[in-house]
Amino acid sequence: MPGTNLTREEAQQRAKLLTVDSYEIDLDLSGAQEGGTYRSVTTVRFDVAESGATSFIDLVAPAVHEVTLNGDALDAAEIFADSRIALPGLLQGRNILRVVADCAYTNTGEGLHRFVDPVDEQAYLYTQFEVPDARRVFASFEQPDLKATFQFTVKAPSGWTVVSNSPTPEPKDSLPNVWVFEPTPRISSYITALIVGPYHSVHSVYEKDGQSVPLGIYCRPSLAEFLDSDAIFEVTRQGFDWFQEKFDYAYPFTKYDQLFVPEFNAGAMENAGAVTIRDQYVFRSKVTDAAYETRAETILHELAHMWFGDLVTMEWWNDLWLNESFATYTSIACQAYAPGSRWPHSWTTFANSMKTWAYRQDQLPSTHPIMAEIRDLDDVLVNFDGITYAKGASVLKQLVAYVGMDEFFKGVQAYFKRHAFGNTRLSDLLGALEETSGRDLSTWSKKWLQTAGINVLRPEVETDGEGGAGVVTSFAIRQEAPALPAGAKGEPTLRPHRIAIGLYDLDEATGKLVRTDRIELDVDGELTAVPQLSGRARPAVFLLNDDDLSYAKVRLDEQSLHFVTEHLGDFESSLPRALCWASAWDMTRDAELPTREYLSLVLSGIGKESDIGVVQSLHRQVKLAIELYADPTAREALLTRWTDATLAHLRSAAPASDHQLAWARAFAATARTPEQLDLLDSLLEGTHTIEGLAVDTELRWAFVERLAAVGRFDEAEIAGEYERDRTAAGERHAATARAARPTEEAKTEAWASVIDSDKLPNAVQEAVIGGFVQTDQRELLAPYTDKYFEILKSVWDSRSHEIAQQIAVGLYPSLQVSPETLAKTDAWLASAQPNAALARLVSESRAGVERALRAQAADAAAQ
Repeated sequence: MPGTNLTREEAQQRAKLLTVDSYEIDLDLSGAQEGGTYRSVTTVRFDVAESGATSFIDLVAPAVHEVTLNGDALDAAEIFADSRIALPGLLQGRNILRVVADCAYTNTGEGLHRFVDPVDEQAYLYTQFEVPDARRVFASFEQPDLKATFQFTVKAPSGWTVVSNSPTPEPKDSLPNVWVFEPTPRISSYITALIVGPYHSVHSVYEKDGQSVPLGIYCRPSLAEFLDSDAIFEVTRQGFDWFQEKFDYAYPFTKYDQLFVPEFNAGAMENAGAVTIRDQYVFRSKVTDAAYETRAETILHELAHMWFGDLVTMEWWNDLWLNESFATYTSIACQAYAPGSRWPHSWTTFANSMKTWAYRQDQLPSTHPIMAEIRDLDDVLVNFDGITYAKGASVLKQLVAYVGMDEFFKGVQAYFKRHAFGNTRLSDLLGALEETSGRDLSTWSKKWLQTAGINVLRPEVETDGEGGAGVVTSFAIRQEAPALPAGAKGEPTLRPHRIAIGLYDLDEATGKLVRTDRIELDVDGELTAVPQLSGRARPAVFLLNDDDLSYAKVRLDEQSLHFVTEHLGDFESSLPRALCWASAWDMTRDAELPTREYLSLVLSGIGKESDIGVVQSLHRQVKLAIELYADPTAREALLTRWTDATLAHLRSAAPASDHQLAWARAFAATARTPEQLDLLDSLLEGTHTIEGLAVDTELRWAFVERLAAVGRFDEAEIAGEYERDRTAAGERHAATARAARPTEEAKTEAWASVIDSDKLPNAVQEAVIGGFVQTDQRELLAPYTDKYFEILKSVWDSRSHEIAQQIAVGLYPSLQVSPETLAKTDAWLASAQPNAALARLVSESRAGVERALRAQAADAAAQ
């Protein structure tokens, strides 16, 4: 029984048999304000290679009323099962299929999502189809290599906006509430889109060298006052300029809309010409520049997808990285190199956030090659991970260093011209890059793209002086390939690395650590000698992988580590600081650096850190380290030390600065003493102020949620705050605060709302889970470990993927760091026999507990 799954073998067989020409999709959304179901009529024209063959088309729907194949009515009751409509007796050549069904609005962020804004009580719809959810809205051959044209006809309430991949037409006088769109180019089903509702919009045009592309930005009217459309258009135009130059291929669609939509599960989605973006990126309150940088990267990432993914699409999901890694790399590169960019230091952010995500993912039992083995849809649904995005982008950065940026983009240009509106495999891209670079990439590809795991690079330095001082007599780089985690497939692999070595010394005049020299070289095998450094006076710091060219865990030699520990905040440039911060964090996670020493390192250098994105990453990492990696007997003392420091930095930060806001949030996250909690309360009431600190809507909720979590606030105070902010965001914050309260009743209520009912929308469920799991409520949450394993399998089998994944990951007992949790997890995995996707998620969470146990032991040993 396939259920909603589809195997790669089935997709390959269907692709050999079918060539799809066009879809005509007629949707009656006139009842969207009330919800329920809607009528979906799909007409598909496709060619078949063999007479009399049998195939199937995909559909997830409550009811199928009519199926007509080549003019013959088929019995829907007989041929519709397991989300498939069987297609028997196909004709060789052209076939025409018509399917009439009732499809359902969702509240899970999959298919056609329906949301009612509490501000205006109007319904807002949008589609989300990646990976396999176009079939929730219309009958489709749901695989990326069966491209076709799509023509949508939509009936919607009067006065609403209807947006799709093609430009929005004017309804005819005879059919005033019907929008008939022009057919799209040949694209995959998962990047088609509809966004419907009384959305607010702002319009502009991208014009250059005779090219004119209409631009639109949309959001709900309740967010319109916060929509900074000029800034969004500015980033968008920057992307158009840079991508079209680098890709040497004009933007391939007729218009470009960006729609900020509610309750979106991901960051954004690259629907062709109609990108959907989570509307939390319309900032209601003051945020730091790091948030604007992240939003800009998201905007550029989705724009890059118009070429990588939409124009040229992977044949099957094992090459998902061809979409995501390229979009990630090129979006960061655009921020770093585009003229006039606000974020020329974007590689610093990448090194300290996305790359740490990749390193974490690559050390889990589920680690996999960048080019992953995707057997079916269940595999790909959990494969939008740190390897597919961040490791892949890191390896592309390494490839650029290996072949040269000009040669790299020349290969990309050839790739687009050769495969426009088609489907590709890895070999297609590598072939184009080999042609333009003149390099044989087969060995590089095998070692980097087709193997799993991470390398460690360590310097081996000898000098003629005591304590590592004096003149360098030999320098080499040792490469290690640690064993893959238990359960992971594959073998450890030593890889070729193109890296730079930075030499840094303290400038006495400025007090800054400055780079005095840089050597770029190839590292391969276990030991690579660097004779260029012999005979030179030893600098204060040797930094491997300077400029972050390669993907590897980097360690410092003993003398460099000692110096960096004292002077990490003194690096003149942000990227070497970020690389050292990332190395220290990785050492803490690997139990090489005790948590208490990591805390000391952060406290000694964070005050000098100017990059706000790095500061905020350090805030998150310190909190996580203390809560999970510290010796439990020392945890409270370390939290007290950290919270005292956050308050001191809050009080000393420049008024109204990004740093002040970041420290306010960090302080609120762990405030614990009566005096600290009184301060939060008085800031909320306005009886106390800190110069420059605007306690606006979002910051108020951060304070409220903490006060609820420690028992200071109960329902009356939470409800009072919600009255101040009766919006969708306010509803989510209130749900978090209620679930965070430290009482058995609050936990029982929160658990029941998620587990015993399937009525919560995706975003509200996520908010409840976020409030339920509080790090200082371990004892209160302990009984839920057994409950989690009791309900997990049934939840997975009965809920949609997005909803079930939230529960599987969010409610796993990660805070119960003990051998007993590992044993219970192992027993469940053995007895429940979950499918591969669920087993992967649970095994990843288990690995987090195992890592925490090792780190706690290391911290305890450091007393």
